Amino acid sequence: MATKRTKEILGIFMDMYSDEVRCYLDHDDAWQLLVATILSAQCTDARVNMVTPKLFAKYPTVADLADADLSELERDIRQTGFYHNKAKNIKACAKMLLTDFDGEVPSDIDDLTRLPGVGRKTANVIRGNIYGIESIVVDTHVKRISNRLGLTKEDDPVRIEYDLMRAIPKDYWILINIWFITFGRTRCTARSPECQGCQLAGYCRDRRTKSSVKKTPAGRKGHHRTI
Repeated sequence: MATKRTKEILGIFMDMYSDEVRCYLDHDDAWQLLVATILSAQCTDARVNMVTPKLFAKYPTVADLADADLSELERDIRQTGFYHNKAKNIKACAKMLLTDFDGEVPSDIDDLTRLPGVGRKTANVIRGNIYGIESIVVDTHVKRISNRLGLTKEDDPVRIEYDLMRAIPKDYWILINIWFITFGRTRCTARSPECQGCQLAGYCRDRRTKSSVKKTPAGRKGHHRTI
């Protein structure tokens, strides 16, 4: 059961962003979202959305990507970075979907994570956005915000995912993906968070830690007492 503190945090996010579920990666179906999410590793969603329209026009089906020339596919996705590995994974993923899943993107997390290039993050993107299955996606923003709000102390994405699953009611799992990502991109950024006037300042572990640090006057060494 969520604590009073966690419920208050969720209420603030609801007031800021409402309960609208949306995805930042442009797609028309499960297959397109799967490819777009693989491409989004170490790349912005905006950049991926610039690449995918031409990519999906050139390879409109799973079979088309499975048969794609690898070197040509690398050129097609070069702008997203790490294109050698991404092209290899996308092509292998397409082949496995055809051979093992009749060309359909599965909803089961174990099936999804069998696919080349698909980890829990990508699997949960598909489960939440395509199949409406309550899932928590731990990307860099979710990791940062959940730590700053004291919802986890972990660094490993899988451990963070399980901490959030325990702390947050299941009905909010998909929503917090959108809320934390939006908040992390627009306000609570990694290097220059806008703390002034932030509705969540009172819940921020980073801000409390920084405000509790006493500065030592210039030219003096701090004195430590042993108790």
